[in-house]
Amino acid sequence: MLQLTTYRNLQWLLVLTTVIGMGYALFFLQRYMGLSPCPLCIFQRIGLMVMGTFALIAALWHPKSMPIKLVLWLGSVVGIGWATAIAGRHVWLQHLPADQVPSCGPGLDYWLDTLPMQQVLHEVLAGSGECASVAWRFLGLSIPEQSLIFFIVLLLIHALIFWRIVRPMSSNPF
Repeated sequence: MLQLTTYRNLQWLLVLTTVIGMGYALFFLQRYMGLSPCPLCIFQRIGLMVMGTFALIAALWHPKSMPIKLVLWLGSVVGIGWATAIAGRHVWLQHLPADQVPSCGPGLDYWLDTLPMQQVLHEVLAGSGECASVAWRFLGLSIPEQSLIFFIVLLLIHALIFWRIVRPMSSNPF
């Protein structure tokens, strides 16, 4: 069992979860269910892809030095930390009383075309009415709630990877 939790295998697990998460978002939710992602959903996807990119680099390259492993781990954990924070914000918006939900904005495409990036980030994180609506539930959980649970599991995998970096397994199991 310990061999399954090696640094490289855990990186491949993160890559696999990125593919599964993006496949779920793009093919099931967007194409099959016909749900359009709100700006917060798009930013969560970006965080997941950042994590997956760093995990893929770490899995393919399989660096031996601890500083390089830590840099790749840090890039990966920043990506998934970003996605987790955005998902938390999204869940919070969905649980606001109806009179406190922000009004719908013009949309992410318009903001990207007309506003500087710092203002776009502010507008997205402030949320809008479209981000607060619950379009679909599975097992009683909205999509942001499902995402938040998924991202927390990925953060736990990152904790295990960090443990593997600072306390590598010995080649001799005895």
